[in-house]
Amino acid sequence: MNEVIEKLGRTGIIPVVVIENTADAVPLGKALVRGGLPCAEVTFRTAAAADAIRILKKEVPELLVGAGTVLTKEQADQAEEAGVSFIVSPGLNPNIVRYVQEKGIPMMPGVCTPSEIETAMELGIKEMKFFPAEAAGGLKMIKALCGPYRDVLFMPTGGITAKNAGDYLKYEKILCCGGTWMVSPALIRDGKFEEIKRLTAEAAEIVKEVRG
Repeated sequence: MNEVIEKLGRTGIIPVVVIENTADAVPLGKALVRGGLPCAEVTFRTAAAADAIRILKKEVPELLVGAGTVLTKEQADQAEEAGVSFIVSPGLNPNIVRYVQEKGIPMMPGVCTPSEIETAMELGIKEMKFFPAEAAGGLKMIKALCGPYRDVLFMPTGGITAKNAGDYLKYEKILCCGGTWMVSPALIRDGKFEEIKRLTAEAAEIVKEVRG
């Protein structure tokens, strides 16, 4: 398993963040590190994403930084130039997956059906985002899919909360969970980084309780 993927597994819960203002990047990154989840998936849902990634890589080097919601080759190029350690997409576009693979960056495309899983496997992917997790059947669906697909690990994202994250993490086929509850856009926008640290610490405790 790739070293970055192993780090994601050890972290357990990956904060999925939307950064609208690059000035928020450093205090957010430091709050995540102090809270015990030294990782961030910075989504390409705003124009500030690439610059925020670049700033985090430089100013908070202990933070593992990835790019999320990567839908195009241009976004993949921006993510690479910013120095990301991994790339995540909400769906499975074979052209984008191959493009990212050629760059040597770990890629987790989004899947939620058997056909998508088989397509990902054909591309050499064994660690996949399961999205939208709760809307697509949640843990029950994942367990059903793992019947025939025994060599796959999932990162469920979408509807993961402090209440259900532990249930997901108990299942051996869950690599990690993507979550937004500790890093909501409102908390970031309002500069409530101490609250983010507190919620992050609670999330880290969930991981510790389940996985030790």
